[in-house]
Amino acid sequence: MQTAQTEKVRHYLLALQDRICDALQGDDGQARFHEDSWTRPEGGGGRSRVLADGAVFEKAGINFSDVEGSQLPASATANRPQLAGAPFRAMGVSLVVHPHNPHVPTTHMNVRFFYAQPENGDPIWWFGGGFDLTPYYGQREDAVHWHQTAQAACQPFGENHYQTFKKTCDEYFYLPHRGEARGIGGIFFDDYTEGGFEAAFAFMQSVGDHFLPAYQPIVERRKATPYTDAQRQFQLYRRGRYVEFNLVYDRGTLFGLQSKGRTESILMSLPPLVRWDYDYHPEPKTPEAELYEVFLKPQDWTSEG
Repeated sequence: MQTAQTEKVRHYLLALQDRICDALQGDDGQARFHEDSWTRPEGGGGRSRVLADGAVFEKAGINFSDVEGSQLPASATANRPQLAGAPFRAMGVSLVVHPHNPHVPTTHMNVRFFYAQPENGDPIWWFGGGFDLTPYYGQREDAVHWHQTAQAACQPFGENHYQTFKKTCDEYFYLPHRGEARGIGGIFFDDYTEGGFEAAFAFMQSVGDHFLPAYQPIVERRKATPYTDAQRQFQLYRRGRYVEFNLVYDRGTLFGLQSKGRTESILMSLPPLVRWDYDYHPEPKTPEAELYEVFLKPQDWTSEG
């Protein structure tokens, strides 16, 4: 792996963070991102940006990290035992956006690059990432747009990419202890090396570049929708599912903590307010019930329009 290749990835990721921050600040129209640059004693560092208490976004966190270490943590070697103990470099951009309005979905995106050097063997590298959407009040128009944009990100790289990575996303962003999906999914890929470095890097860039076209139109459509306090309370309840997933199952969270990353940056994905209600069940034939009955069931959204 040439230094020039890893620097190309780093340059793209930094520029992607800048672009998304600028766009979300424009959508919010009030708050701005606060930046913290940090270093990691074991090697590397990053810059974390958080927007809080905006007109549209209650909290938005966008983190860039580029870290190095003497050995990969367990979360990164579970499926690659040959890399146990290998020096590594990992870089990526990850974000989570929590809007005020319950009619605007929460969203998550990340794109990342891993490089490891086993003691006996050739260097190993791969790309990963994706984006997914977590609505509180489902809108078919939004779901169709989201998935059609995800499909467009994948289309130039393989006829089956979208269906493959949609299925992976549906399976990954699932809470087994609840028996339900976290949201309506999107695309999620990992260990991606298809076509060699340049082709794989181009696919990662396509995913990163399609995030704003997927999310911004939804924000624009829903951010001024009136809502009640009951709808706000349902949003806070459903945010609990987000917290449960991120703290129990999310591999990125586990990797960050196990690699001794910056805790504040790792946990910036958590919402500022959340509630848990004992044994809650939505009233039948309500929009809240429709979320469970329709929108949290994996399905083909791209065929509708």
